[in-house]
Amino acid sequence: MKYLISTSALACFLQVPVCGQGVSAVWDISQTAALLSEQAARLAPVLDQLKPAEWEAKGAPAAYTAQWRAVKSEVGYLVNAAQSMQKQPERLTLALETYFRMQAVEMQINSLVEGVRRYQNAAVGDLLIGVMTANSANRDQLRQYIADLADTREQEYRVIDQEAQRCRGNLLRQPPVRPSAPKVPAAVQ
Repeated sequence: MKYLISTSALACFLQVPVCGQGVSAVWDISQTAALLSEQAARLAPVLDQLKPAEWEAKGAPAAYTAQWRAVKSEVGYLVNAAQSMQKQPERLTLALETYFRMQAVEMQINSLVEGVRRYQNAAVGDLLIGVMTANSANRDQLRQYIADLADTREQEYRVIDQEAQRCRGNLLRQPPVRPSAPKVPAAVQ
């Protein structure tokens, strides 16, 4: 009975129904990932309006062109990561990849906006910042989800390790099993 209770308690704990454990429900974080992906995709048309090659004629460093290409690629990676996370929200690695991609996009856009405002149009720079910051609530929810999911996983591993140690201790306390002497068939004697 002792084993039945501990095994069933472990099974219940490992289910991670994510309600009541402090982690967002799977369908909630899937919706957040979908919104994050949709909002990130809205950056692409704004980025397409930028003409960094023309900025160079106005004296801008060529690095802006490389930044512009990099941020366009990174937005695509962010959209793909968020879509993958939407399909498998319980995977911490996908949540982390999505979050890190989002941070990379934000850093690159913040750097690029200076060139947009100086060499193209301040309003386009403001639009780019506005579209990016519209995703800040989704980013904050994702960050909290990652922290909660990591905490839940750590608790699960702690319980699993404790249970494994308890089982090892029980096995070590049992007397060793001695093999019996082989039985010789009666006809051979």
